[in-house]
Amino acid sequence: MNNLLFFVLSLSLCLASCAASDAAAPTQVQIVLPSPGPTEPTCSSFELQPTPEPDAASRFPPVSADDHMRGGEQAVVTLVVYDDFQCQDCNYLPLSQTLLERHPEELRIVYRPYPYSAYFDKAELAARAAEAAGEQGQFWEMHDLLFARQAEWTELTPAAFQTWLARRAAELELDVARFQSDLESEQIIARVQAEAQSAADLGIYELPFFLRNGQVYTGPKETYSLDRDISLTALGKRQISACPPVVIDPSKQYLATLYTEHGQVEVQLFADKAPLAVNSFVYLAQSGWYDDITFHNVVPEYVAQTGDPSGTGLGNPGYLFKTELDASLKFDQPGRLAIFNTGPDTNGSQFFITYQAAPELNGRYTIFGQVLSGMEVLSELTPRQEQTGKLLPPGDRLLRVSIEEK
Repeated sequence: MNNLLFFVLSLSLCLASCAASDAAAPTQVQIVLPSPGPTEPTCSSFELQPTPEPDAASRFPPVSADDHMRGGEQAVVTLVVYDDFQCQDCNYLPLSQTLLERHPEELRIVYRPYPYSAYFDKAELAARAAEAAGEQGQFWEMHDLLFARQAEWTELTPAAFQTWLARRAAELELDVARFQSDLESEQIIARVQAEAQSAADLGIYELPFFLRNGQVYTGPKETYSLDRDISLTALGKRQISACPPVVIDPSKQYLATLYTEHGQVEVQLFADKAPLAVNSFVYLAQSGWYDDITFHNVVPEYVAQTGDPSGTGLGNPGYLFKTELDASLKFDQPGRLAIFNTGPDTNGSQFFITYQAAPELNGRYTIFGQVLSGMEVLSELTPRQEQTGKLLPPGDRLLRVSIEEK
């Protein structure tokens, strides 16, 4: 059990150390150590250098109304994709569909055709077909069809491909005669050739070629890495760049109610024994930090972990605070509520609840509460453990946390 615990709770710790390079989250550039007053919680807050905004300056043409785009209007990540419809090894459609499904508001995708006619005999014709469909408001429908059904047309002759396109236009309920006319129009031919020349002049060296918020993206072009990148970038918009104010009185009692998809969990908080942890937890709960987030790590009969709005297990609130170890508090019973950390004095927003006694955790994590009722609710949580490289479905939801002071 010791080894299992170390793996489960340390996996996020190991990943957290490389979060900045692996996921391009807001970058920690300096740790500020405030001088605490007699009642101010001691913690370290980050001066965050955020990732570039979607409209950040770039040597590439900025996104404009002339571009083909879909996704969230207020997206925190804009992926500009230069690609060729005929290149089967360059088919980014499954990747983009998955990312848009998981991040409908946080992600925007901009597609810029780069018909590589020197290598693909129908590259320009395919790009013209998408533009011609776009004249009737169905650029993305033709875009998806061309990529999804590549196997049907990539080996056809150009003449046979035109016949194939006419049939697909009919399937999309386009005006076929207009589509065929636009396909050969000087305006669309000039537009596609200009797009190809622009991409060549920019030195696009591979397909698909991604820009992430205006900057060349050199990370892995697969769903796992990009999914985490988007999640952590979105989290950066919520992070706090200062230590939390004092919102509790350690001489009073505090009860927390965790509202989950399966029911409520009532918790007694130990404000007198772990005031830093309780203060942070209460502050974040009252700020809505814990609203509608996932239980990202659930190991049956061991622990259930949440508190990271990104759902990656790498997120923190933008500050860290000291570990509080009270000799009278041990992991000697089910229902212990504790702050997850990545080493001494790195407590943040993530917390876990034990399903059973776990003495191997003693001396490592701050216990700041005890479940009073609702262990049966926690036992209904869906098992979920992070596996590097594997995209997991969202876990069960923590809907919100309410605080009662007595």
